[in-house]
Amino acid sequence: MSYPSDILIVGAGFSGAVVAHELSVNLENPPKITVIDQRNHIGGNCHTERDSKTDVMIHRYGPHIFHTDNEGTWNYVNSFVKFRPFVNRVKAKYQNQIYSLPVNLHTINQLFGQSLNPEEAKRFIDLQADRTIDEPSNFEEQALKFLGEKLYKAFFFGYTKKQWGCDPKELPASILKRLPIRFNYDDNYYSDPYQGIPEEGYTEIVRKMLDHPNVNVQLGVKFHPENSNQKYDHVFYSGPIDEYFGYRFGKLGYRTVYFEREDGEGDFQGNAVINYCDESVPWTRIHEHKHFMPWEKNDKTIWFKEFSKETEDSDIPYYPKRLISDMEKFQKYQEVLEKQSGVTFLGRLATYRYMDMHHVIQEAREVASKFIYDFAR
Repeated sequence: MSYPSDILIVGAGFSGAVVAHELSVNLENPPKITVIDQRNHIGGNCHTERDSKTDVMIHRYGPHIFHTDNEGTWNYVNSFVKFRPFVNRVKAKYQNQIYSLPVNLHTINQLFGQSLNPEEAKRFIDLQADRTIDEPSNFEEQALKFLGEKLYKAFFFGYTKKQWGCDPKELPASILKRLPIRFNYDDNYYSDPYQGIPEEGYTEIVRKMLDHPNVNVQLGVKFHPENSNQKYDHVFYSGPIDEYFGYRFGKLGYRTVYFEREDGEGDFQGNAVINYCDESVPWTRIHEHKHFMPWEKNDKTIWFKEFSKETEDSDIPYYPKRLISDMEKFQKYQEVLEKQSGVTFLGRLATYRYMDMHHVIQEAREVASKFIYDFAR
């Protein structure tokens, strides 16, 4: 079977860029690939750019720290741009006090005014936990079962309510998949062995992925499936699945974020990310972007207050809500999707699930590999 000679990739984020790169470098006669994106830049939500006013490298759509436990994925991204080690040490502000996240031994001792060792802390938290809850039916019950009321109210209730725009009782228990607590003083937000930030920014990685004579990138171009699918031998689609099908079963729920920028001299908060857990504070967190690249020295600084809200037509969707009503709609879209030919759905929006960067990259590599294999048989 001959390979398609004309391919369209919708989305110039990591999903689209990885597929474009893999098809370009792993085929003896690579196809003509057109990559379109409705935004005016490549990189998707991972887009980074040098701020002209402060010279700080900013993450335009919020902080992105690359982390993975997959050595192959780590080596893959480093083959494009060198990554510098970076440990995300998130802090939380609650009732005018600063705590370490994830919840760890220091957080526990500080919040409860104790000086417990690890074994004492385990017994202490076990006493705090609500053991009357057998099978948690929602996020709040899941948190109360494992953490107890005080830790839940301090670090999860207000923040979650602001982040998701609803009472935590309305959210599925699965959001809190594991016990979000450590009984040591480890304040590394992630547990993966490979963690870092590219010294030239994430957009440079995507640019290098797309740098091939057979790849044509077109920005500011809106995808219309009724027109585009007929012009290409195959389409790789990383946009919203409900939009692809014209919202025939209704719109899927997403939360989006927006930012308020502030500039200054020196150091504003002394850390890359601080969460604001009090429900009375309207923003969810503040990120100061000079701290994401500590190897650079900047006299000026820039920080962003981050707010969460429901996604409207003009907004960029960030986090799939995946409530019961959403999943019922998504199931209908999946059933229609399975009947499609000549199109591959991939990425966070097209599969309606939250994915970190390493998940997106791994999935895209697998999709490209399978595509090549299928046509080689």
